[in-house]
Amino acid sequence: MTYCLAIKVREGLVAIADTRITSGTDTTVKKKLYVDQKEKHSIFIMTSGLRSVRDKAIIYFRELVEEGAEFNKLYKAVNAFGQQVRRVSEEDKVPLEKAGFKFNLTTIIGGQLKDDEEHKLFLLYAEGNWVELDQGSPFVIIGNSGPGKPILNRTLNDQSSMREALKGGFLSFDSTRMSTNDVDFPIDVVLYNKDSFAITEYRYEKKDLEHITAQWADELKAALHRIPEDWMEPAFEKLNATKDCQEKIDL
Repeated sequence: MTYCLAIKVREGLVAIADTRITSGTDTTVKKKLYVDQKEKHSIFIMTSGLRSVRDKAIIYFRELVEEGAEFNKLYKAVNAFGQQVRRVSEEDKVPLEKAGFKFNLTTIIGGQLKDDEEHKLFLLYAEGNWVELDQGSPFVIIGNSGPGKPILNRTLNDQSSMREALKGGFLSFDSTRMSTNDVDFPIDVVLYNKDSFAITEYRYEKKDLEHITAQWADELKAALHRIPEDWMEPAFEKLNATKDCQEKIDL
């Protein structure tokens, strides 16, 4: 499984991708994040799905760019990547399905190209169609998305700072990591400031953030203890009454 998260706030973009690859009982570390950076051209691509499909689509897209393809808006690059995914589907879908594998690739593409009025974030499906993330949905997760969503829903909006986005994003990843054994460190982080045309990448190992994980666990326990308990009294009074009644019957 995979955990890839991208967050769009007014200040810029924040993205996090885990690196764990699980195949049967074997686990390896492989990068799930591809960055293409040049003048007035900043784009990152993260994927969830079959590794072979991902690698082939990325290679085809990179070759397209190296051969001179240029895009002035990010949605055009997204269309081009979608075409490469369809190309891989035409080549590999049938033999993969005959072998018992589902053709599967979900992609997050973010960045800003020279004629984009702002930074953009897109979710691309295996069929090659896409949706753009807007103010009503400031983040998207692909892969193992369930455990990490609640904290983001409660804490982030498009007015959040990039620092808040990274902090919340890491805690979202950590919640997912604690809930499953196929998402883990290292994690790759991408930061992009609006209109900068300069993507920054950074990798965090487990040892770098263990103290944050421990602090978060302690603060969650402390918050649980601080929650008032008066609202529970009617339920426990009913429980005790039922218990007393059962004891009398037993006598």
